[in-house]
Amino acid sequence: MNNIIKNGLYGFAIGDAMGVPIEFTPRVSDESKKLKEMVGYGSHHVPEGTWSDDTSMTIATMDSIQECKGIDYYDIMDKFTNWYNNALYTATDRVFDIGNTTRLAIDKYSRLSMNPLQCGGKNERDNGNGSLMRMLPIAIYLFYNNLSEQEEMEIVKNISSLTHAHDISILGCKIYVDFIKEILSGKSKEDAYNSLSKNNYNVYFDNNTIEKYDSILNGNLKNKSIDEIRSSGYVVNTLEACLWCTLNTKNYEESIIEAINLGKDTDTVGAITGSLTGLIYGYDNIPQRWLSKLRKKEYLDELIDKFNNYLNNENVKVRG
Repeated sequence: MNNIIKNGLYGFAIGDAMGVPIEFTPRVSDESKKLKEMVGYGSHHVPEGTWSDDTSMTIATMDSIQECKGIDYYDIMDKFTNWYNNALYTATDRVFDIGNTTRLAIDKYSRLSMNPLQCGGKNERDNGNGSLMRMLPIAIYLFYNNLSEQEEMEIVKNISSLTHAHDISILGCKIYVDFIKEILSGKSKEDAYNSLSKNNYNVYFDNNTIEKYDSILNGNLKNKSIDEIRSSGYVVNTLEACLWCTLNTKNYEESIIEAINLGKDTDTVGAITGSLTGLIYGYDNIPQRWLSKLRKKEYLDELIDKFNNYLNNENVKVRG
């Protein structure tokens, strides 16, 4: 189990750090001009190997689960607040990137003392990728706990709703979780993807919401051209881009280079793609030249061990 967590989290953090210096930049199609090395001081004035809010909120979620011995929505939001206000869970003791919907949700919780499940944005414009980007530990957690489909759906909905409460965001998170669970069960990436179209999402979501993800759920995503793939901060585009990169590359390195050079929201697309291909290909497939530059690896290893120990020794608990 420890290797699975390590594969996913390092895959995620490396993809994040690779994308940070070129966030907001245009797509690069020329192979000779694509970013293939870990660099710093680009879009954000941070050194090479620095992860962003994506990894910070992911490890905050991991830390909460292992510390509380289960899911506690109040504690997760406490830890998000501590990250936002005090730079806990950061690579350089500095917060330099946070989405507006996420920031507003944390403000509602910390300043207005709102119930954490009521803090997330509920409008259709509140469908950035801020909840999708921190769903990795939830996917692993759910895989290792024997819950009903309804119980799993409730957890995914609530975790997303801490910051993003619209059904479009929640469905994106559910599709991501379902794909990871299929990978962890031993399916190939192709079979894991094909299984998505068989899931009965209309039990929980209306047709208009499901249709937003038609390009994923119709089973033909791999065959889309790169010009049809968008890499904006919109949750639907992000999930589509990450699955497309996963399906159309042959190893971890290739997937990250493809993902970050799509442009725009490069850190999140890199991170989520990295979580998927990290789980598929494993930690040993991550280039050492990238790993050597990643910041706070000892800290990540400590969190991985704690999360692993929790999953090995505790029964599922959900509070809040």
